[in-house]
Amino acid sequence: MQKILIANQKGGCGKTSIAINLAAALANQGKTVALADADPQKSSLQWLKMRPDDAATIIGVDWRDSDDIGEIPKHLQKDDWLIIDAPGALSGNKAQPLIAECKAILIPVLPAFFDIHSTKRFLKSLEDIKRIRKGKVDIYLVANRVRSQLMQDHTPTDKLVSLFDDIGQQPLAWLSERSIYQALAERGLSIFDKSQKPYRDIQTQWQPIIDMLAHEPVGTNSPNQSGNQAAVTPSRITPQTTKTTKTSNWYE
Repeated sequence: MQKILIANQKGGCGKTSIAINLAAALANQGKTVALADADPQKSSLQWLKMRPDDAATIIGVDWRDSDDIGEIPKHLQKDDWLIIDAPGALSGNKAQPLIAECKAILIPVLPAFFDIHSTKRFLKSLEDIKRIRKGKVDIYLVANRVRSQLMQDHTPTDKLVSLFDDIGQQPLAWLSERSIYQALAERGLSIFDKSQKPYRDIQTQWQPIIDMLAHEPVGTNSPNQSGNQAAVTPSRITPQTTKTTKTSNWYE
């Protein structure tokens, strides 16, 4: 099974948003996807409860009890996907059981001073975990909620790049700050459940993450170890469509 952990010790970085949108992206590719919620706030599980019946199916897994970590539905197969929404304030010791379950970690980072330094400490706390030390888990940063003034023509400004130079690793993807993420989440949906052009434009920002997942499960030479990211084979996102006669605005 392809297991991806979404984690950071800094609260408010948007890890649940990353988890639910990534799960929906894969589900809309026709893949079998489970979403494990290890956060006591159970935001991912609540999102799944609101998910419409005609949306791409995502299986909910409750990992809020540490004794349940690793328990997955028996019908899931080797090529299926498990997205893990980690709890907040995750430290190295608490992260170890979750990292034992994954082959890649996505770390959402807000482009702000305190978030950058918190992420540096989080990365440092992971260094002694055996699977990471041996290069069995790839680690990727995702710049999240990036303000428009920090991007020029869909490219990060020098100021934004310099922020991540302090970490020593540039993000795999740059996701802009958009209120539509929250509006859709409140209805159990994601940007990948919509097919109108403005949504597709936002989905494009996620393409480096989708490409990386298509390249896994190599599980070696993570960007922070080798300094180079291997070439990946693109796997385009196509939202599932349902029959409808209603005309709606893209933001609905």
